[in-house]
Amino acid sequence: MKSLKMFFLAIACFIAMAATAQQPQSKGQMNSQKLATTLYLIENFYVDTANIDKVTEDAIIAALKELDPHSAYISKKDVEKANEPLVGSFEGIGVTYQLIRDTITVISPVAGGPSEKVGIMTGDQFIKIDGEDAFGKKIDNEYVQKRLRGKKGTKVTVSVKRGDDPELLDFEIIRDKIPLNSINAAYMIDKHVGYIKLDRFAQESTAEFKEAFAKLQAQGMESLIFDLRGNTGGYLNTAIELVDQFLTENQLVVFTEGIHSPYQEWRCTKEGLYTTGKLVVLIDEGSASASEILSGAIQDHDRGVVIGRRSFGKGLVQRPFNLPDGAQIRLTTSRYHTPSGRCIQRPYEKGVEDYAKEMTKRLEHGEYFHADSIHFPDSLKFKTDGGRTVYGGGGIMPDLFIPVDTAYNSKLYTNLVRKGALNRFTTDYGLKHHDEIKAQYGDFDSFNKDFTVGQEHINGLKAAATEAKVDWDDEQFKRSEKFLLLQIKALIARNVWETQQYYQVMSAADTGIQKALEVLRNEREYKRILKGK
Repeated sequence: MKSLKMFFLAIACFIAMAATAQQPQSKGQMNSQKLATTLYLIENFYVDTANIDKVTEDAIIAALKELDPHSAYISKKDVEKANEPLVGSFEGIGVTYQLIRDTITVISPVAGGPSEKVGIMTGDQFIKIDGEDAFGKKIDNEYVQKRLRGKKGTKVTVSVKRGDDPELLDFEIIRDKIPLNSINAAYMIDKHVGYIKLDRFAQESTAEFKEAFAKLQAQGMESLIFDLRGNTGGYLNTAIELVDQFLTENQLVVFTEGIHSPYQEWRCTKEGLYTTGKLVVLIDEGSASASEILSGAIQDHDRGVVIGRRSFGKGLVQRPFNLPDGAQIRLTTSRYHTPSGRCIQRPYEKGVEDYAKEMTKRLEHGEYFHADSIHFPDSLKFKTDGGRTVYGGGGIMPDLFIPVDTAYNSKLYTNLVRKGALNRFTTDYGLKHHDEIKAQYGDFDSFNKDFTVGQEHINGLKAAATEAKVDWDDEQFKRSEKFLLLQIKALIARNVWETQQYYQVMSAADTGIQKALEVLRNEREYKRILKGK
């Protein structure tokens, strides 16, 4: 009976299609019917049971892959998760944690967050969550997030081991909105130079930038290093708002156009906070999209010096389209162009796989080490406002090139990081000596000035290496020693204070920051670069 019913349904479907086919149809309509009919036939006539939801998703994903590298399908369950870092907050209990020996260990509760309010402290270990054991090999980041994140106002109970106390402490935590800051660090490097590192162009990034800028300005900032290395982008509006802080009224920020998207441009207002002071923007191969919009605008208007390595080269605009089931397609609709007319997007005509190997090709060609390994055709020449030559063809080429620093690179260092030994030792040390370090040094500045990594710490790292099954090699250690000891200090600082203090310690060995300081302190050199001489 069911087979007969399906037969008549199919006949009805084809009769309807035949009637429709008699009407003039566009190619798009015909292709839509073709796809819909294919899915109908699979669902109703395929020899075995087919997971039609999966077949549909796979078909969409395959179709988008034929277009360009950045058009994407996002399932319903992943839409909220994909937006979370850009929206600027999530709902949960508010702790920074690490999994240390299969145990959830609190690195720090978020200031003013739900966990801090009930008394959760640095070093606490979550042994039970809602009465269930929360340690052992089953514990990973997905496990933790599923149990600790949740809707604002919902409750979760945790049983905590604190120090050497054998008794577990029980806490009932009411989840709330937890802010996700997009600025990792904002501090004065010296008496005159401020430093701001932006991790992504999120919803609240402009407000965060203004707050950080005001703080640095109050401390006497005269020049700024704006670090976009590793920043993969985010919201276009945020990029425009941040460019607006550096340029003057009516200067062009970026324009877009595509076959179905007419020319559109964005210009600055008169609201800029920092339109005349000396500026360096740091970029690298991980700087993409919104980072390239900002650095490209700064460069094209000769507003500041761009230092680092050629940026990623993502200049395709994705517009989100919601599907009936809550899933989303992010479809490329146009291309970004810098004020001089450069297209930011690098070529992708050879397919997605070839495109994905671009960074490996850059390494093989020596681009990370030598600026002269990069060649641009004359057809891609453009001019800045002041007449300097810049090139299109994908990514932003900096004014000053900084090669990848391989001075610290060794197999030992790589294994210490990869197998978690370095992180495990510094986390353990920071938690164990947290109060002692704060009592001895008082504040971070004193710690940064006077704390020295010695044999005690090297022995501790060796023990962590043994536990992680990393073979210790003294010759390799000597090669990486200077950088490794600095990183130990920086990671301890992060675990005792905050992420910003990690960057402050590491700035001493950061070749990009050191080159930026050199340029900013030399007025003649700064002006020479911006004049292209």
